Amino acid sequence: MSEAFPRHVLCVLGLGLGLPEMERIAADFGGFVLDRECSEAGPDARMPTAFEAGLAAASFTEADWAAVESHDSVGYLLSPPMARELAAGTSRRLLAATAALLRAGAAAVKNESSGITHGRDRWLALADRAADAKDEDLAAALVAAWVKRPIFDGRVLYSCGMHLLGAPEVEVEVGAEPPTGDELLDLVALLDTLAIYLLTDPRAEEIEDGEGFRLTGDSPRWLLRTGACDRYDEGDLFHNPYGRLRLTPAE
Repeated sequence: MSEAFPRHVLCVLGLGLGLPEMERIAADFGGFVLDRECSEAGPDARMPTAFEAGLAAASFTEADWAAVESHDSVGYLLSPPMARELAAGTSRRLLAATAALLRAGAAAVKNESSGITHGRDRWLALADRAADAKDEDLAAALVAAWVKRPIFDGRVLYSCGMHLLGAPEVEVEVGAEPPTGDELLDLVALLDTLAIYLLTDPRAEEIEDGEGFRLTGDSPRWLLRTGACDRYDEGDLFHNPYGRLRLTPAE
């Protein structure tokens, strides 16, 4: 396991919101700082393409795209490196900071550490949902906010971003053809259920390779296969030092 702790790198596009104000707002939520070397007090023509690559579902509206096109500053906010037991709390505070930035004049926000972005209304809804949530509801909001999923590699649906919550990535074997429709929705629900379990159940820390997993007592049984995060090199923002858990069909 890598000794390096994960950290959030948040790309914030300003629209009348300057870098000093971004830094002040982020600091109010504790521990978040502006990367002065990478941030720009001006527009960056690459941003529309970068944000399109990170879209989560269809939460971007025409107004969101217009804001991205019109941005006048680019700030990169950094969380401190997050020890495993502090990751979920730090991510919750950063989600609240994201909402505050958007309400203060940010045009759009993208997480460089998982590759995910949402439209303005989706970010605000997730922040409101997480504000007073507890246990499974909080875990579900944080997964929805920070974890990009499902990503298809030709055989497996997988997540990217669980390291920001202090947990392994979640995966499910699906075969060579990408699932669609209700099948895809069911598999995403399966991934999310496993992700929430990892964040809320103390027994999750003791999972062993080959254990069984199912949604309900009469649902199909899967086997949990543990493994290292080998999709990304150590040092990559996407790398998960806690590895991954892959669901494979039980015989």
